[in-house]
Amino acid sequence: MTLIAIGAAVTPCRAAPCMFAELGEGRVTEIIDARSVRLGDGREVRLAGIEAPPPELSPAAVETLGAVLRDRDVVLRGEDDGPDRYGRQRAFAFVAGTEQPAQSELLRQGAVLRGIDVPDRECAVSLGAAEAEARAERRGLWKSGAVIKNAESPDDILAGLGQFTVVEGKVLSVRQTGTTTYLNFARSWTRGFAVIIPKRMMAVLEGAGIDVKSLANRKVRVRGWIEAHAGPRLELTRTAQIEILSGNDR
Repeated sequence: MTLIAIGAAVTPCRAAPCMFAELGEGRVTEIIDARSVRLGDGREVRLAGIEAPPPELSPAAVETLGAVLRDRDVVLRGEDDGPDRYGRQRAFAFVAGTEQPAQSELLRQGAVLRGIDVPDRECAVSLGAAEAEARAERRGLWKSGAVIKNAESPDDILAGLGQFTVVEGKVLSVRQTGTTTYLNFARSWTRGFAVIIPKRMMAVLEGAGIDVKSLANRKVRVRGWIEAHAGPRLELTRTAQIEILSGNDR
């Protein structure tokens, strides 16, 4: 079983996960990429809660999104209707008359990866469950064993420099240097894979029930954008980036 750090019991007060405030509606007329669409009025929508894998892992991701949303009327929902720095509206897209976002279906088909930009726990858990279903059934990108990188293979991780990547492995040590805490996955601190935890995140993780110091010798799965500082690094800025795994979880 996977203990998802973002998890919480689903409460009965909401009809369906990710059912945020309505931000508008429109008809999808163009698929821009595996996570972005254009509406008939010209608005570009960046689908929240998901990230596109490298094309070689999910070559049909764009086609899958097209099959789900092209020429469909959608209702946009989210917590903020402000555009991102690229002028896109970030939202969950619900095909008119449905109570599940398109993101859930894309994850369930294994076309995309669960993202980390969902502060609502119930919604994040729902998206995580959809991804876990695809992984268990080996659908889409999960047909390949190359999606989750081994923390013991730093060169393989570095090959995805700048890309959204999922890494899994055993934390060998937890070290603090100044105001920064490091989860080290190799005995070579400089060349091995490590997760960087800024000081401000320590209290956030503690509030989510994660005792960082207790992660030594625990198996975890982390996700985010890979950076290079001699060895591969991943900075933890949200609790949704880390999952604590049981010994036999895949």
